[in-house]
Amino acid sequence: MNEHTFLEVNNVTKGYEGHLAIKNLNFAIPKGSIYGLLGPNGAGKTTLIRIINQITAADSGEVIFDGERLNPSHISRIGYLPEERGLYKKMKVLEQIIYFGRLKDLSKKESEKRALFWIDKFGLNDWKYKKVEELSKGMAQKVQFILTVLHEPELIILDEPFSGFDPVNTELIKKEIQLLRKNGATVIFSTHRMESVEEICDYVGMINLSQKVLEGSIVDVRNSFKKNEYEVLYRGDLGDLTYSPKSTNFEQRLSLNKSVFIIDPTESRALISELNKQVEIVSFSEELPSIKEIFIQKVEEGKNG
Repeated sequence: MNEHTFLEVNNVTKGYEGHLAIKNLNFAIPKGSIYGLLGPNGAGKTTLIRIINQITAADSGEVIFDGERLNPSHISRIGYLPEERGLYKKMKVLEQIIYFGRLKDLSKKESEKRALFWIDKFGLNDWKYKKVEELSKGMAQKVQFILTVLHEPELIILDEPFSGFDPVNTELIKKEIQLLRKNGATVIFSTHRMESVEEICDYVGMINLSQKVLEGSIVDVRNSFKKNEYEVLYRGDLGDLTYSPKSTNFEQRLSLNKSVFIIDPTESRALISELNKQVEIVSFSEELPSIKEIFIQKVEEGKNG
C-alpha cells in the first residue's frame, strides 16, 4: 500500500441473491483528497459505501483503512452522510446534534460546544430549539451535514450531499468540504452532478455494471480521453485559411470569433503561426472532454459492450 493512500479497496466482491452488486473492485483513495465516486444507478456505488461503513460485509477481498484491515474500531473515524437522510423529526435541533455527538464518543460538554459552533456557522441560531419537523428541507440538510462532521472524522463519505440545497447553500457546503480536506480529512464524494465533481474533486473513480471502469486524477482522466481539439478565440476576419488541418468547424460566439480545430498536437505551432498572419488571437487552448462527457461515454460503452 502506498504510504499516501488512506483507503484501499482490494478485489472486493459482493453479491445479493445471485446478483453481483460489485465484482473485484480495486480503488486507492489518496490521503487528504476529495475522491469522486461515480456510476449510474445500480452500478454498485451504494454497496461499496455500505461495505466501507461496515453496514454489510464483502463476500471476498479486503478494505485497508489507514494501513489496517478495516475493523469496528474504524467506525468512529468515519463520517457518513447517506443519500436517504435520517433525522428524528420530533427532536429539537441542538438536542439532536448533541445526541449524535454523544453516539460518536464525544462528551456532552464537547458535543454541545461543537454543536453551537456549527449552528452559528450555518446560520441556524434561530432554529436550534425548534423541532426538526419545523425546518425547511435545506435547513434539515444542514443539520444532517453537521451530524456527519461533528466528531471530526478522518474519512468523510458524502452521498449526494447537495440534494435539497439551493445554489447559495450548495456553494456553502462545497466550501466546507474543501475546508475539511484542507484540514486533513479524506473525502469520498458520490454524486450525479458531474460539474461538482470537476469543480471540487482531486481524483475520480467510476463503477459501471458492478466493475471499475476508470480511476485517476481529474487531470489525468480528462487527458486520457482528449480528442486533439483546440479552441481559438480571435478578433478579425479569418477568411480563407491557407493552412488546412484535418478538419475545422467555425461558429460565432458573442463579439469574438471562435473556431474549433481538430488537429494533431504537432500541428498546433504551425496553425498558430498561420492564424497570426490573418487575425488577432485572443486565446488558443486545447479542449479536454468534461467528466460528464467521459461518464456518458463509459456508460454507453457498457450498454454496447
